[in-house]
Amino acid sequence: MDLVSIALVSGALLAFALVSGRLQGTIVTPPLVFIVFGYLLGQGVLGIANVDPGHGAIHVIAELTLILVLFSDAARINLTQLRRDHNLPLRMLLIGLPLTMAGGAWVALMLFPQLDFWEAVLLAALLAPTDAALGQSVVSAKAVPVRIRQAINVESGLNDGIALPAVLLFAALASAQQEPAQASEWLSFALFQLTLGPLAGALVGFVGARLLDSAAHRGWADTPFQGIGILSLAVFAFAAAELIGGNGFIAAFVGGLVLGATVRHPCTFLFEFMEAEGQLLMLMTFLIFGAALLPEGLEHVSVATIAYAVLSLTVVRMLPVAISLIGTGLRLPSVMFLGWFGPRGLASILFVLLILEKVELVHRTELLSITVITVGLSALLHGVSAAPLAKLYGRHAARMGECQENIPVSEMPLREGLNLKR
Repeated sequence: MDLVSIALVSGALLAFALVSGRLQGTIVTPPLVFIVFGYLLGQGVLGIANVDPGHGAIHVIAELTLILVLFSDAARINLTQLRRDHNLPLRMLLIGLPLTMAGGAWVALMLFPQLDFWEAVLLAALLAPTDAALGQSVVSAKAVPVRIRQAINVESGLNDGIALPAVLLFAALASAQQEPAQASEWLSFALFQLTLGPLAGALVGFVGARLLDSAAHRGWADTPFQGIGILSLAVFAFAAAELIGGNGFIAAFVGGLVLGATVRHPCTFLFEFMEAEGQLLMLMTFLIFGAALLPEGLEHVSVATIAYAVLSLTVVRMLPVAISLIGTGLRLPSVMFLGWFGPRGLASILFVLLILEKVELVHRTELLSITVITVGLSALLHGVSAAPLAKLYGRHAARMGECQENIPVSEMPLREGLNLKR
């Protein structure tokens, strides 16, 4: 990015900061604003901001954002509370997510016969994770029952880390299919990535939690530096895994999960950081998406691409969620509400930036275009529908009385400024 681009981006951040309070609870969401702003300034319209998605600085921003998001979302999960109170997101993750990938792959093979099997499966995995930030009003609306809000928030906090190993494996298999002579090398590489990464992350998370607890108990570490120590663990887990041949992103997710389950000292600094500095990184990612990726996606858009995007956001998502929630006692409006609010956003963007750039695929352009169009459509549809549907569903939930939706559950902080108490 040149100085003009930096000045324009900084001005956009300032302008949005000045009116952010007035926009809360409206159809104008931060991701949508920065996607549109990036598109207007980028090659799509004005061509003022020169943003190259292959530039080293862009990859650094994308990598750092993904590391922190995976680590912090996982660290905020209290596994005991998750097993005790939150059967809805567990069902959506363990049943709904695999079914979503299977359905997405089947639809891709029907609409895009030029894709081979593993490319279709990879596309489905790229678009499986959800992002609560695109439906901000839903997770912050007090009218929506806590159990439903937490189901959406917990699911979006964990499914990117759960989907990541699948994305890496399917990318390796798709690459191996393109280069049969190197298939064994690709598969060995994937095996090391998927095994050494979690081992490194678990070790760093456990040892880091013990060291942080000990330092806090003895009064050796000031609160700000405790937070810096936690953030450094995310990067350390990533680097350690990469050094031994594992996948650093998986290590960051597993490290955060182990830290959150092990540490006894409150990690409030981590949550506050991700609601401030971390939010800046996320908005920069959406701006890069609008400036660099969206124009390329629109350049190769087709009727089949739009059809896949619509199906991915509706049937491919909503039917698996409905199946996963059978037997929970939730009413149909609640099942549809949970099914609809599975926006595609940050994880899919980062996966595209970091995964598709590293693998050789015959239909890379098609995969990129389909993913970009789906994320862009999701940002628009989920952004504008979040506030109105949250109010409508909230009024409906208020008339339900005693029901499964209104069962009280513990709140776990994820994104969108939720309660920071563990």
